Amino acid sequence: MGRPRRTSAGVVSGFVLRLVRESIPCTQASLAESLGVDVETLQGWESGRRPLANMRAGALLELRRRLPVLGADVALVPWLDAAMDADRVIAAALDSEVGGPHPLAGWVHTQDTAHMLAWALNGTVPSALVGRLPRPRRGPGAVAPQLAAADRAVFFDHLRGTTEVAVRQGDGGMLLHRQALYLASYDPGPDAATWTAQALHRRRDVVARRGWSPHWAEARSTVTALARLGDPQPLLDFIDRALADDDTAEAANLNYWALWLGALPLPQPNDAFMRNRDLSGWDPVTLLRGLARSLHLAPGFVDLYAHSLWALLTAFPWLTQAAGPLVGPLREQVDQLLDGAALSVRSRRELAHVHYVFDQNR
Repeated sequence: MGRPRRTSAGVVSGFVLRLVRESIPCTQASLAESLGVDVETLQGWESGRRPLANMRAGALLELRRRLPVLGADVALVPWLDAAMDADRVIAAALDSEVGGPHPLAGWVHTQDTAHMLAWALNGTVPSALVGRLPRPRRGPGAVAPQLAAADRAVFFDHLRGTTEVAVRQGDGGMLLHRQALYLASYDPGPDAATWTAQALHRRRDVVARRGWSPHWAEARSTVTALARLGDPQPLLDFIDRALADDDTAEAANLNYWALWLGALPLPQPNDAFMRNRDLSGWDPVTLLRGLARSLHLAPGFVDLYAHSLWALLTAFPWLTQAAGPLVGPLREQVDQLLDGAALSVRSRRELAHVHYVFDQNR
């Protein structure tokens, strides 16, 4: 007997829609009237009982176009897309009636989708939404789109089962495996962390490969997930062994970042786009802005950001002239890292070069 249908399969996009409505600001009744729907429909969207992702494409497009006209915060409305992506992943775990390919096997996810999922799973607010959330208020209203504890347990159990299924699919399951295993690292439970670490370490053969290989993206996801769990050494080894000084791997890293951080606007159905050695199809300035926004002393990750920043400026030396006001704050960040961060020898050398390039173009 399948699991019963749950009411949280649309919780993320419903919560974001509520934020959009409150940014206008207006009541549910007022917005429902403006959109030409009944209040029960709008309440169903906001509660997650009626997932926005289940709307007809034309109706959903009209909704997204109408909200800014009604006065909604234009910076919030695009987050509905990432929220619906997150809801699709959640629904695949919670709803036994969801059919078709698993959403983690159908497209390469971006940082925005991952941040939406982290928000629902462990309460981590996406940095772009900090300051746009409503103040906590009295009453039963939710202050975050978090899943109930029982649903979180089902979700992570589903991810663990999905990784095992994907392994049996061989190369055809690589995208599903790496994305499911990466998301499994979001589970804060001690038993879950042990399972995830063991599953990640079982991919030692993938992580140990030098330079570019068809499993390069899986290796990158594996070592970053281990860093998330507090084990940064595999990531440092990956930078030295499977990234630095390999032209295809360096291009793959920048292409991956471009999609992850929104510089590559086109959705990607698989990892093949990473092999584009031309570094075309995405905006280097947008990528520089994204890396600068994330260049902070996060345990285990700062070295990957440092190397990627160096590689981007090496590939596009004109960026220092094109970046304009971004350069000053970024130079200050590099200064702070060089002064106090626990950096690898490579990262310190590469950031020193970045600092030199900034100084030469002041």
